[in-house]
Amino acid sequence: MKKIFLILSIMLIGFTTNLFAEDNKMIKRISEGKESAKITIIAYESLTCGHCADFHKNVYPSLKKDFIEKGLVKIEFRHFPLDIVAFNASKIGQCKNDGNAEVLNILFSGQKKWAKGKTPEEATRYLQKFLEDEGVILDLKKCLADKAIEDYILNDRIEGVKKFKVNATPTIIINDKKFEKTLNYKNLKKYLEKLI
Repeated sequence: MKKIFLILSIMLIGFTTNLFAEDNKMIKRISEGKESAKITIIAYESLTCGHCADFHKNVYPSLKKDFIEKGLVKIEFRHFPLDIVAFNASKIGQCKNDGNAEVLNILFSGQKKWAKGKTPEEATRYLQKFLEDEGVILDLKKCLADKAIEDYILNDRIEGVKKFKVNATPTIIINDKKFEKTLNYKNLKKYLEKLI
């Protein structure tokens, strides 16, 4: 009897793990660049983080032009929300994800317009108005209530802490090693050129 229970338990665990894995396959990673790129950058970010917005404004365009578009680097954006407002914005970014960073870049470029409010509800209204003004069409309520997306975002954060000891944003991981220098384009370019 114990043996049958053990076998059923193992089968059930395997089944639920596969279900979860299947759910995650439906959720695309926000990334840009060729899968076959020699260098993979993982960027852990919070959408309410000013330093992350600065990265998207002052570092990412050159990184994209010089390395990503040339097929040398692939970048994956991982969620590391630092507050409930960032968590809700991450849900939007993931929900309206076409596999690239377009919506993330829109959210970061307009961060000062929507990342405000005294309550999460007020911040969500600012976020909704900002998205409408930018012409981003989505079902906000549906995106914010999507449990699979919520779990996906939280798993990004958990993995960041466990695997890479992420404790601040942005944290840049290059080929599974944390980039420890000051995050500016000059330092990043020099580091990447050594890997090519």
